[in-house]
Amino acid sequence: MFGSNGKKTELPLGGNETRTFLARGFEFKGSLSFEGTVRIDGTVEGEIRSSGTVILGEHAFIAGDVSAGTVVCGGRVKGNVMATERVQLLPSAVLHGDVIAPLVQIEEGVRFHGSCKAEGRAKRKSIEEPHEAAPPAVRHRVS
Repeated sequence: MFGSNGKKTELPLGGNETRTFLARGFEFKGSLSFEGTVRIDGTVEGEIRSSGTVILGEHAFIAGDVSAGTVVCGGRVKGNVMATERVQLLPSAVLHGDVIAPLVQIEEGVRFHGSCKAEGRAKRKSIEEPHEAAPPAVRHRVS
């Protein structure tokens, strides 16, 4: 993938991981579901789901929600993007929708119209967990 410095960086892939490539000119209407890594450079009208990584190239146009372990987006999306691990929006990305992921990286140049919910990897205390009470304040009367 191309970072903000213009140098090519590779996305690490596992040795036995399934990889799928849907080239520019590919058009699909409906729901797509994948295991492993998929790169899409075509047009999809519908939902995209993967347990692995979804890479949306700069020529991709998606009209629907995208959910995966990791989403790397350099194309155009009209829908929500959800990930269980992280979402990365590359400089060529245009997103009209919400982003929900533990980690979100938005590079300079992205056009983003929506909301973002990213809580990081740290475990947060829930509201229901008891909190330690502060000791009572000592009051002194001054005459």
